Amino acid sequence: MSESHHLSDPRIDEFVEIRHAIHRHPELAFQETRTAELVAGLLEDWGYAVERGLGDTGVVGTLRRGNGKRRLGLRADMDALPIHEASGRPYASAMPGVMHACGHDGHTAMLLAAAKRLARDVAFSGTLHLIFQPAEEGAGGALRMIRQGLFDRHPCDAIFAMHNMPGIAQGHLVLRDGPMMASSDTATIQIEGHGGHGAMPHRANDPVVAAASLVLALQTIVARNVDPLDSAVVTVGTLHSGTARNVIPTQATLELSVRALRAEVRGLLKRRIEELVRGHAQSFGLQMRLDWAEGYIALVNDAAQTDFARSVALELLGPEKVTLQGGALTGSEDFSFMLDRVPGSYLLIGNGEGSEAEPACMVHNPGYDFNDANIAVGADYWVLLATRFLQDTAA
Repeated sequence: MSESHHLSDPRIDEFVEIRHAIHRHPELAFQETRTAELVAGLLEDWGYAVERGLGDTGVVGTLRRGNGKRRLGLRADMDALPIHEASGRPYASAMPGVMHACGHDGHTAMLLAAAKRLARDVAFSGTLHLIFQPAEEGAGGALRMIRQGLFDRHPCDAIFAMHNMPGIAQGHLVLRDGPMMASSDTATIQIEGHGGHGAMPHRANDPVVAAASLVLALQTIVARNVDPLDSAVVTVGTLHSGTARNVIPTQATLELSVRALRAEVRGLLKRRIEELVRGHAQSFGLQMRLDWAEGYIALVNDAAQTDFARSVALELLGPEKVTLQGGALTGSEDFSFMLDRVPGSYLLIGNGEGSEAEPACMVHNPGYDFNDANIAVGADYWVLLATRFLQDTAA
């Protein structure tokens, strides 16, 4: 169970309560109507021009001041996961089988806390777009917002987002230019053999043997085809076949997760998987069908905007609480589609290191909880970043 605490701070106490309310009422992808209405109502109260329903359940709040020409986007995600909560928190999910197991409730609270201060207490010149995105968890809410006109109606010169990370000291910021998170594709391989009696395998064509051989062959792609200095993942997550020990089945099905940090490697993985499927079909004399589904593209941070984000982090926290160039992650994130359209950067904020006796609970775990102390740090970061990007002297 991750740490969750905060020192009482009048600036953020209301946002801790907001975070707990969102946590108590989690909503899955494209179902974030309650959360979206809460966000939209608060933004309107603070003077933002609000667009509801972008990306179906997304919200964009816009604040324009002065004569500055620069346009900044800050993004937070809002959706929950289909996981039954076991955190034991007094504000635990009231929805069986649904919980905020990735901290999107905290990301939303951080950006709301910044939104209020930016509207009431901070001078800037330019246009600020606060993007509250639905459906990050595999459903592609960012891409849907873009296709429904996000950057046409709310153009941005740069865009930024932040995600919590258990196992890193609370409030510590981690930045990285270049590839930050992996692309995520899926593949399903259907193998059609010829079933028969388990005692007479010579009268059948066993899809299980072909599947087993293919599983092993797929492991050679990363080991022998991908440059050792690149990162890639080919995981066979499921293998389904057969119903009885003495029956050779007719079919076998494999489901794969395929990830890469570079587009060239992503293409290589797909090509080699296709080649191995064709080769095994011919070698074993049976039929194989590969269904490939493209998912999220790799998340690549712009070098110049990441340098700017680093300068803000150092100004706010000092070098002891900032990692200037962290490692890449093989998880995926659909903010990648926004960065594919607009230069920007995605950074991490530590959710707490945990201890030897109680290690930090990772995201997507039933015991996970966002660290409330990060609401103040995250809000302070967004306020300073917006202030520096939209300075009165900006043209």
